[in-house]
Amino acid sequence: MSKKQTDNSNKSTSTMARSDDGNVQITFTIPFEEIDSKRQEVALSMGQTITVPGFRKGKAPLANLLTHIPSDQLLEKTLSQILPKLVSDAITQHKIKPAIYPKFELVKALDNEPWQIRAITCEIPEFELGDYKKAIANIAKSSSIWTPEKGNKQENEPKMTRELKEQEVIKALIESVKIDIPKILVEEEVNARLSQLLEKIEKLGLNLDTYLKSIGKTAESLRTEYETQASQTLSLDLILSKIAEKENIKVDEKQVDAAIQVSSADKELSDQLKSPEQRRYVEAILRKRAALDSLTALL
Repeated sequence: MSKKQTDNSNKSTSTMARSDDGNVQITFTIPFEEIDSKRQEVALSMGQTITVPGFRKGKAPLANLLTHIPSDQLLEKTLSQILPKLVSDAITQHKIKPAIYPKFELVKALDNEPWQIRAITCEIPEFELGDYKKAIANIAKSSSIWTPEKGNKQENEPKMTRELKEQEVIKALIESVKIDIPKILVEEEVNARLSQLLEKIEKLGLNLDTYLKSIGKTAESLRTEYETQASQTLSLDLILSKIAEKENIKVDEKQVDAAIQVSSADKELSDQLKSPEQRRYVEAILRKRAALDSLTALL
């Protein structure tokens, strides 16, 4: 199903559609006149800081600037000034609640014809928690691990450590609460993990092929493994957020301050975490942590 803004040949329009994989696609149709006008404006602005052969710095005519400035740079800067407002308008028009800022794809870009640009984002998936406490209570019943309710512990029965309890709770939550994670969210998480891995490999002086051989995996199998891990991580994050909300778990300012203080050794990180937006981010993490702790305490 898709929606379209009121058509106006002199204005940009957008069409929105949701795909089966959870992604939301917004296709913008932008009059060439708007693109061309903004491109000229950007070129003149960039021209103030560059030197074109035969002209003094900042004095080159527009025609010369348009041929001198790399086209990809000019396009990137032009669209960066056009797209944010279009995205904002589309979010309002189509009543979208994006989970991430869109990725963009240039669909059609011909002179003297309307341009088409596709934006891909997603919304936080809706899901039901169900009886998650019952799922956790079943851990003790089905597990061979001793709990007080089972009576006397045999010497050969393993001790249920806090870490093991937590892992059992996480497993129960992921298995009992079903969430369809949008493909774009999984891809972002996988790419972030792969980037971190490549960085670590480079620091060790290895290349990816050598590393993959050492662990007996291919690039494809590693990515598949990361996709599974990413989906589970994202699911757990959403589940704990919803549980924290349902259980009305609160975190006070002192707890947030203490968490930020832990990172004070990294001054740049500590300064970033002091902004209102980042404080809310830290608070959200602490609320999810508290939710997990409360569930672990049930075992």
